[in-house]
Amino acid sequence: MKFLDQAKIYVKAGDGGAGAVSFRREKFIEFGGPDGGDGGHGGDVFVECVDGLNTLIDYRYQQHFKAKIGVHGMGRNRTGASGEDVVLKVPVGTQILDEDGETVIADLTRAGQRVLLCKGGNGGFGNAHFTTSTNRAPRRANPGLEGEERWIWLRLKLIADAGLVGLPNAGKSTFLAATTAAKPKIADYPFTTLVPGLGVVRADAREFVLADIPGLIEGAHEGAGIGDRFLGHVERCRVLLHLVEGTSEHAGKAYKTVRAELEAYGHGLEDKPEIVALSKADALDADTLKTQKERLRRACGRTPLVLSAVSGQGMDIALRALLAEIDGMAAEARAEAEPAAEWRP
Repeated sequence: MKFLDQAKIYVKAGDGGAGAVSFRREKFIEFGGPDGGDGGHGGDVFVECVDGLNTLIDYRYQQHFKAKIGVHGMGRNRTGASGEDVVLKVPVGTQILDEDGETVIADLTRAGQRVLLCKGGNGGFGNAHFTTSTNRAPRRANPGLEGEERWIWLRLKLIADAGLVGLPNAGKSTFLAATTAAKPKIADYPFTTLVPGLGVVRADAREFVLADIPGLIEGAHEGAGIGDRFLGHVERCRVLLHLVEGTSEHAGKAYKTVRAELEAYGHGLEDKPEIVALSKADALDADTLKTQKERLRRACGRTPLVLSAVSGQGMDIALRALLAEIDGMAAEARAEAEPAAEWRP
């Protein structure tokens, strides 16, 4: 299935049905009086977050969604039926933005969440509503109100516990394939990964979700390479695993290139906890490994991990480090959510 993480769609709620102008006609009753019913309510437009979806591809081929209009009122005081609602189903992690692409209308982060996007119009009153002591036979009724309409953006941001970042060919897809059941494309040329990938890591009888995004290059925030549009998929991650290719020309410069792009992108990515690792250690001799590790240590300010997804070197250490950061962030979130205990002397 093709991956799509952004779509612009038009939604319109149903118009309300018109009220009816009708008079009671019955044998032997000369003046039956007005009996026009009200129009039905127009259908609403909802967005619902559901499990089992991981892309917005459904909104690639259909961009217009309109709820049904309300049925017009009828004689004998019969109210028209309400129009059928439209429910748009989206994956967990979808943001709904206004037409400007910046104003967030809703952020759907758990299955079952439902948001009203457009409210249907109310049905018009039939002529029975306009009867007064001086106007016993009104010949007017209200039209139904128009339903709301708008253009919106749907933007998917994958929800994962940890995210992989790095330059192209840093070994991110190989790491994902080695630690999860995911089967990303792996090749010896840059930009093998064109869309984000997710996998479930099992380590020390624990599980967490790992996200892989296409590689970044210098100038990605200005559109170079694939650009930085996929960085949104690691915004929700609690920790980043920054892989630096050991076979690169200079590990320290490679690290700084990606960090510059994260800072240029913003949205809190530059402040997330980061674990730095020198990848592809199996392809390095002892002297080169020592030199690249020292370059990376000076660039990031701490001793990096050394790992190889092919040989398995350092993989368990990296996964345990990720678990420790995830647990620490979760504990902080729980502490902030709990109300402060009341002090008693």
